[in-house]
Order: sequence, then C-alpha cells, then structure tokens
Amino acid sequence: MLLRHTPETITDRSALTINPAKTCQPVGAMYAALGIHNCLPHSHGSQGCCAYHRSALTRHYKDPIMATTSSFTEGASVFGGQANLVESINNIFTIYSPDIIAVNTTCLSEVIGDDLPQIINKARADGKIPPGKTVIHANTPSFKGSHVTGFANMTSAMVQYLSERSGKKIPQINIIPGYVEPSDMAEMKRISLEMGIKSVLFPDTSGVVNSPLDGKFHMYPKGGATMEAIKSAGDSTFTLALGRTASLPAAKLLDTKCKVPFECLDLPIGLSATDTFVDCLRKTAGVSVPESLMVERGQVVDVLTDMHQYFFGKKVALIGDPDHLVSLAQFLTDMDMEVLYVVTGTPAGPKFVRRIRELTGEKTIVKEGLGVDMFQFHQLIKNAKPDLLFGNTYVKHIARDEDIPLIRMGFPIYDRVGHQYFPITGYRGALRLLEKILEAILDRQDRDAPEESFELVM
Repeated sequence: MLLRHTPETITDRSALTINPAKTCQPVGAMYAALGIHNCLPHSHGSQGCCAYHRSALTRHYKDPIMATTSSFTEGASVFGGQANLVESINNIFTIYSPDIIAVNTTCLSEVIGDDLPQIINKARADGKIPPGKTVIHANTPSFKGSHVTGFANMTSAMVQYLSERSGKKIPQINIIPGYVEPSDMAEMKRISLEMGIKSVLFPDTSGVVNSPLDGKFHMYPKGGATMEAIKSAGDSTFTLALGRTASLPAAKLLDTKCKVPFECLDLPIGLSATDTFVDCLRKTAGVSVPESLMVERGQVVDVLTDMHQYFFGKKVALIGDPDHLVSLAQFLTDMDMEVLYVVTGTPAGPKFVRRIRELTGEKTIVKEGLGVDMFQFHQLIKNAKPDLLFGNTYVKHIARDEDIPLIRMGFPIYDRVGHQYFPITGYRGALRLLEKILEAILDRQDRDAPEESFELVM
C-alpha cells in the first residue's frame, strides 16, 4: 500500500532519482576501516554525516559502531577543515588510543577541497601523531559512487599507506574479500585454512561487528586484520580479489606498488563461484582440495538435486550490490531459475552488464548506475511479475505491495538478524541460501494451496 501509486508505464528520467538503490560512500569506507585491528574510523565532515554513517552500520549489525568526526561548523565550511582534523587527531590518540585512524571524507570536505595528505603531514609535523601510530585516508564523496565504491577506496588506502615490499617473498596469499558480511570473511578464512593455505585477508570485520557479548565494553574488539599483516601483503606471492567493483582497485594497486600478481574472481556465492574460488586457491598454492570441502560440496549438490523441482522455471528479480548480483545470478541460473531483472544503483559499467547477460541470457533486463533506483525496479516488476525478489530491507515495501516473497541479502538489512553470523559464501553459504530460497517458495505454496492440496509432504 505504501507504493500503490507507482505506475507501470516506464518513462526516461535523467535528473531525478526516486528511492536510490544504494547508500553513500563513507558508509562503505567506515565498514572497511572497522576491518583493521585497533582502528578508529574518522569522518571528516559534519556531525550529522558521521551520525548517519554510524547509524546505518549500527542498525544493520545491532552493535554500537565506534567512529569520530571532525565536527564541521560554519567556520570549517568556509575556511576548510584543517584545524578541525589536526585537533581531532590529537584528541583521538590522547583519549581513545587506537593504533590507527582511518579518515574518510564527506561531501562537504570534498567540495571545500581539503587536501587530506597535506593535513595528515601537518599533524605529523606538529607532533599530533604519536610514534608508532598511523593515520590513513580515503576520498569518499557521497555524490559519487556508492557504499561499495567507498569500501573499495578505503581498501585501496590500506594498500597505499600500509603494504610494503621488502624484496623477500612470503609463502602466503592475499584475499581481498569484497563488501561482504563478517561471517563471509570468516568463511573465506576457514576454507583457506582447511586447505592448509596461509592467507592475509583484509579488510577483515569478523570478530569486530559480530563479537560476542561478555558484559564488558570493548572499544576495539579482538578481530580485524593487523597492520603487520596488511604490511606483509606486499610480500605475498599472489592476490585473490573477490568482486570486481569492491576489490579490484586494491589488487591492482598492490600489483603496481609491490609487484604482487593478482586474479579477480566473482564473490564465492553459490556452487559455481565457490568451485572457482577453491580451484584458484588450489592452483595458486599448489595444494589438494581436502575431503572435508568435497563433502560440503557434495551436500550442496545433493540438496540442489533433491529440490530442483521447486526451483525449476521460477522467475526472480534481483537488486543490490553489483558483485553480489553477478554471483547470485549465476547461482540462480545454475538452479534453472529465470532471472528477469538485475538492478544496481552502484556504477558498475558495461562489463557488469555483459557479465550478467553471459550468465543469464540476453532476455534479462540489466540496469546499473547512479540514475537507477528502486522506483524503476518496482515499475519493472509491475510489467512482469516474478515469483521471488532478492534485495535489502528497503525492498520489503515493494514485496508487500506486489505480494511477492523477498529473500533478504545485501546491505542494509535492518529488520532481520543472522546475516553477520551465517555466511552466504562458500559451500556452507550456498546451503544456507538454498534453504532460504526453498523455504520462501514452499511457504508461499502452503499459503496459496486449496484445502485438498495442502500436503504434509511436498
């Protein structure tokens, strides 16, 4: 009912976005910064911006997100934020004592034109950065890109500021995990460990935004990639970048700066993408795939085979982050489902469109970029109604209005829990996704079945 005035007729719009299918860059940058151990994210802008970024992450993870702000007022807006940031750095190290501060810019500081490297150098020259402590920064204007772009920029900043090449290679593989949940990052590390591979995963928010409640306040939880680990990434033998939009820029920079070769894969969501991830690890490290992973894979295949009759021919529509959408489209196609629409508000480029159509066929309507929004997604659904929707919490209004089951995935998810604890990557994640999809389909079948067809065994 909330969206009952959305018309079916689609008209071209170039200067208006209605209900954007994304959030702003600093949110992603702040999330990435939390993936460094003992790091305090800092928002260089107004208090309101920082409050929104923290709020978005806090509501998604149901955990308080620590971050600071330069607290711009009228003076900083006119004369620039240098004095605010230098004073902030001094206060943060004095009061909160992190090992590292990760500064992200906002719209206001970007429009003013604050030179962050110059300001950080001034803070160091003024003795505001104690010995052994570090400040890094990423430019993250909210009027460009999305939270995925912000994540990519902060991950690149980790490489730019921290990774070093000593000239002596270490037998370890870098994994840049993409904009995924902490549970997914933990699953990638588990698979790597299961294969006997030493890896450096960064950023790593596992153990940070899903840390256990023990009755004590922890300003800096135990998780996160250490600065030493990110520094050593420059000496690794290889880098696996998972997700073209979120991880490729950092992998390219690491190759340029430290000569670490890389390969960019799709996020390991679903059977085929996980197979590719595991196989790439196997070949790169020169190891065998252990029996334990083969068992997990076989279980996914077993469920797929047993339940294929319910998946076959179902029509689906997807909206979310580009890296998720590519892998999800492949998984759903593997399940013989028909992908009608793939929509993202993150600028992903023609390669994204081509990749989706390679996987799903030319009939799939693909929309990407800043002008794409949930209003248009809703209009598409009105023109050809799918059986299932995939998207974040904001899609629930469309799902309710059109009476279509919604599988929640992506960012943000405000009205459910579990995403930070249960992965959707790897074979275990594929099983969870299968269970969620099957449950939605069978729940709808139960709800709509007439009395004579309401079966105990379906």
